[in-house]
Amino acid sequence: MSPHPLESLFKPRSIALVGATEKAMWTGAILRNFSAYQFDGELYAVNRQGVDVLGVKGYPSCVAIGRPIDAAYIIVPVTAIRDAMADVIAAGIKTAVILTSGFAEVGAEGVALQSEIVAMSRAAGVRFLGPNSLGFANIADRKPLTAIPPQLPLRDGSVGLISQSGATTSELMDIARRLDIGLSFAAATGNEAMIGLADLVDFLVQHPPTRVIAVYCETIRDTLAFSKAALKAHAAGKPIVMIKVGSSALSASVAAAHTGSLVGDNRVFEAACARLNIIRVRTVEDLIITAGFLNVTGELPIPGVAIISVSGGACAMSTDIAEPLGVDFPAFAPDTCAALREVLPAYGATLNPLDATGAVMADPGLFERTIKIVATDSAIGCIFAIYPLPDTEAHTVGAPQLKGIGSGFNAISKPGFLLTQSIQPVNAFGQLAMETAGIKHTLTGLEAGLRAVAGTVRWSTRRRSGNAARIGTPITGNDSGEIYGGPRPLTERATLEFLSAFGVPVVPAILVGSKQDAAAAADTIGGRVVLKVASADIGHKTDIGGVRLNIVGGDAAATSYEAIMTSVKQAKPHATIDGVIVSPMREHGVELFAGVARDPQWGMVLAVALGGIWVEILDDSALSLLPVTSGEVERMLRSLRGAALLDGHRGTRPVNISAAADAIARIGNAALALGPQLVALEINPLLAYEGKIEALDALAIWADSKA
Repeated sequence: MSPHPLESLFKPRSIALVGATEKAMWTGAILRNFSAYQFDGELYAVNRQGVDVLGVKGYPSCVAIGRPIDAAYIIVPVTAIRDAMADVIAAGIKTAVILTSGFAEVGAEGVALQSEIVAMSRAAGVRFLGPNSLGFANIADRKPLTAIPPQLPLRDGSVGLISQSGATTSELMDIARRLDIGLSFAAATGNEAMIGLADLVDFLVQHPPTRVIAVYCETIRDTLAFSKAALKAHAAGKPIVMIKVGSSALSASVAAAHTGSLVGDNRVFEAACARLNIIRVRTVEDLIITAGFLNVTGELPIPGVAIISVSGGACAMSTDIAEPLGVDFPAFAPDTCAALREVLPAYGATLNPLDATGAVMADPGLFERTIKIVATDSAIGCIFAIYPLPDTEAHTVGAPQLKGIGSGFNAISKPGFLLTQSIQPVNAFGQLAMETAGIKHTLTGLEAGLRAVAGTVRWSTRRRSGNAARIGTPITGNDSGEIYGGPRPLTERATLEFLSAFGVPVVPAILVGSKQDAAAAADTIGGRVVLKVASADIGHKTDIGGVRLNIVGGDAAATSYEAIMTSVKQAKPHATIDGVIVSPMREHGVELFAGVARDPQWGMVLAVALGGIWVEILDDSALSLLPVTSGEVERMLRSLRGAALLDGHRGTRPVNISAAADAIARIGNAALALGPQLVALEINPLLAYEGKIEALDALAIWADSKA
């Protein structure tokens, strides 16, 4: 694999500290970090006087150093940034970190200055992290360009951390230390004027020491680049665990004030996470705990979980927590139960979670024996033993039990974790107890631990299914991927005919221009019919009397035609009316809703729901970024709270979900083919009846009014 384009920044052998002085707080902090991380490269201090700084050789400029420099750390006042960047460029330095603040985060003048520095850098082929960035620590390679204090003693690990908040970066590093989870890399992105979140993810995908990528995110500025990086991580088997703030109006406002960035719609981002196989979490503890768990397990080939405890209460709590998370505690196989009955007390039950009973206190080896037995069960992918972890010298009572757990875990090939009931620091006493007992891995906090399991299972399932996919290109049906070049479908009928060309079943229709033609069309169709005005200028026809239902016979159709024309002309006197559509009346079935809307960040997003009144009553829909396969749509439909209606309810016929999913996937492809000027495409209802699927009404909304 060729070196990453940012390798000279993130793995520098020589660094110039631009603006380094002994009076500056930042200088001392940065230099202490080089010592703490045992940086073995060359350091140069650059200041106007050219004096040495805290033992580092000083120069009046980067040019004066007179030798190649991999990276610069710029810590000058904002008023000196132009000169500093010009010097970096003149010295041939191609990468930098800018700690200096006072740019886009402070207003219009700062935005202009940031744009100017970006233009200077881009013209010279220079890329920088920041401005307003506390930098990064490549912990695995001992390359720190950061003012964030290190977590000592250094603990090597495989979790790469990226944060869009400098203070949060420091807090997350501290949480990882307290939970005994090692980091390989940590970075604060700052304003992301040039190097952004996507670039850092992309680098960590190629960073061998990093196995898991943990992200604190306030906004995603370049969704296309981020999506590409996320899919590279998915392909490489490196999970991304992410906090994305801005899911409420208040936190969105806070995030905007903090970064000068807007926060996109929360549900759309959830759909993006599902498409890109990103594990989204809600708290900083969950971010670190989930990343740490994945670092041990990687992809879980078997989703089933077993818990062994000395407490029936802990077992009951585990079940209550796990159910809404979707964590599966499979019932043990008959052979497993038989083997457990051989070692458990007569009053013990062979259930999962397994209460090994208080007998463990008298016989610590019971932990080892039950762990070995449970590990043989083919439905179990990982095992947790719930037991307290000592946090003071006085709390050593559990040592024999911990040794039983350690012996059990070391005798099996499946992942095994000590699980505590509450989140607690893994301090020196806890580390010593684990080392003595031979326990390699721990999760602290019952609920946080099971949330980590749930996220890992989802990620693993998507990995196996190949669910992550490229965004924005049709993948089923009429899927050339080309943008439709014909006239825009502006009317309901034109939109339905366009959908029909993509294989979407649509209701038959006859467009008529007189009451006589309406009568003839009704007689031709036979039975009950519906009449609807056809006009590109009218979106909601029912509101203005543009729809007539349950019309029987030619005479009634002629009368309805005249009534529609009179009502519409009164309500919309300037609308262009193409005529009236006559279609067969569909009276029975289940109404579905399928809509596509363009999100300003993520592009086209598909929403499916039960149609008609159920959309408002249930407030129940499922979202996905386009494109989608019919299999993905089927999972969306089955995820609805009202999905029971699709299987038939109180005598109604079940919906042909496979056919519905295929039609909706084709609707998604049709929306993509209509190109970037399409704002929304709505089919309401998409009717499921008698085993068939049929689009009854369709509306396309465009970014402008040009035909």
